[in-house]
Amino acid sequence: MARAIILMADSLGIGAAPDAEKFGDLGANTLGHILDSYEQEKGEPLALANLSRLGLIDACEAASSRTLNVAQRQQPQGGWGYAKELSSGKDTPSGHWEMAGVPVLFDWGYFPQTVPCFPQAFIDELVARTGIPGILGNCHASGTTIIAQLGEEHVKTGMPICYTSADSVFQIAAHEQSFGLEKLYEVCEVARSLLDEYNIGRVIARPFVGNNTDDFKRTGNRRDYSVLPPSPTLLDKLADAGGEVISIGKIADIYAHQGITQKHKAPGLENLLAKTEEVMSVAPERSLIFTNLVDFDELYGHRRNAIGYAEALKVFDDFLPRIIAQLKDDDLLIITADHGCDPTAKGADHTREYVPVIAYRRGMQSVPLGERESFADIGQTLAQWFDLTTLEYGKGFASALVPATA
Repeated sequence: MARAIILMADSLGIGAAPDAEKFGDLGANTLGHILDSYEQEKGEPLALANLSRLGLIDACEAASSRTLNVAQRQQPQGGWGYAKELSSGKDTPSGHWEMAGVPVLFDWGYFPQTVPCFPQAFIDELVARTGIPGILGNCHASGTTIIAQLGEEHVKTGMPICYTSADSVFQIAAHEQSFGLEKLYEVCEVARSLLDEYNIGRVIARPFVGNNTDDFKRTGNRRDYSVLPPSPTLLDKLADAGGEVISIGKIADIYAHQGITQKHKAPGLENLLAKTEEVMSVAPERSLIFTNLVDFDELYGHRRNAIGYAEALKVFDDFLPRIIAQLKDDDLLIITADHGCDPTAKGADHTREYVPVIAYRRGMQSVPLGERESFADIGQTLAQWFDLTTLEYGKGFASALVPATA
């Protein structure tokens, strides 16, 4: 029986989507501009032998109609293509849910670009229900920046730091020791219940540690509180059919823990990859191992650090042979993304881009998968792979992933 592994390279867009102008993202190309920036800074192209062998570079060139310069480039040995998004936004839940067959065809609620930006009635109720003395922030902000600005006041006053972004999100930062991690989670849970009426997609707990502005640092104890997907996803279908759906990283949070049968956390890119390798070695047949590689987005995309992003991609590329070595004959490896986050773009928000659709199984022949009309093509392909009932959205391509000897 088959298994599948999804490596979600969070934010690794590969060229502006057809509707990018609507989102202010015309010309965005996360991967392309990362490679450009690295070569300009280092004086030599980035080497991505393993990702290029799976077809990532070819997919980006096809999506963006430009040539990329990478060292140690290889001919593709897998299926490679690119997908555009049906969902109305460019946020994390929309990308993930659509990939699992449930595009977000409604508009999320968002907070205005004002100070303060949160409804006073919501804040009053949050304070009343949680007993916090008030909040700090109440604005659009970068998470690391606002912690540096308000962290000391937060420790002194006990007021959590609340902020948002261009996404449909309410974020709460608090010190793990002075405020307490469990207290932070409790406040987030209350905020989640209060924000349903505002149609806000996620509440995120952002714990940090440190003694002062100079050394405040976010920890790996982040927790996302998402609303439920509007209908059953591929994950639900597989779990209901007796399969295993194994979350690594923040996947379980993104799907509001629905359709998940096992959960694993790990801090940082290399640890997430190592945990994936470990789980692959023991996961039973009919398992979906789903890993979100959040560092690309959180540490480099949003912080507009193109060189750091490139170096993280190199870590990913170097680790890939270990993942591939764990593949069984009936395993399918998918590498994709949920949106873009071009580190050369203005601001700190996601970018509306095509995402890579990379599919590999042992001994398969290289096949161009072309432009996919929806991220849901991935979910439909996995439904075919696991012999599940057809999803409402998406066009599967499992029949194209045949061994070279077939």
